[in-house]
Amino acid sequence: MKLYCLRHGETRYNRLGLCNDDPGRDVRLTSAGIRQADAVAERLKSAPIERIITSELPRTRQTAEIVNRNHGVPMESHPALNDICTGFESRPVAEYFAATGHDRLHKRVNGGESLLDYKQRVTGFIDWLGMQPEETLLVVAHEETLRVFTVCFRALPDAALLELHYGNCELIEFTLDRRP
Repeated sequence: MKLYCLRHGETRYNRLGLCNDDPGRDVRLTSAGIRQADAVAERLKSAPIERIITSELPRTRQTAEIVNRNHGVPMESHPALNDICTGFESRPVAEYFAATGHDRLHKRVNGGESLLDYKQRVTGFIDWLGMQPEETLLVVAHEETLRVFTVCFRALPDAALLELHYGNCELIEFTLDRRP
């Protein structure tokens, strides 16, 4: 299976450096984020995408809708793709990093997830993907999601979760072997 994995376009929260993992908050794309999504939609115009799967957060759905204008394929949301639960909803990302900085892989704060908790959640989603019938899927999610995909598909150590970085509307591609 061919997987296109895309980070959502820029949001106001990105510009302000704020955390957002609550699907109930209507955090949408900025005009720059819409332009980013339009550009990646053009890049993917001829890709044989059969279905698009997003997180439940509005910014991923909005990004996917822009890409899907060229495809008209089914779209669905999957909660396992939701952004990492930081415990710092609508608070500065810098506060989250300060609270977890001494052990970002394992540290949970304010009822949130550690990066390894998040990796486990997303790995379960990857296993689920391997049972899907399509040949080509687009996943629209978050930077941490793309980090987990990269670590899993490229067999990198967990420490790479701290080192990898993906910009808004950055696209990466993977091949997923089918699960029996």
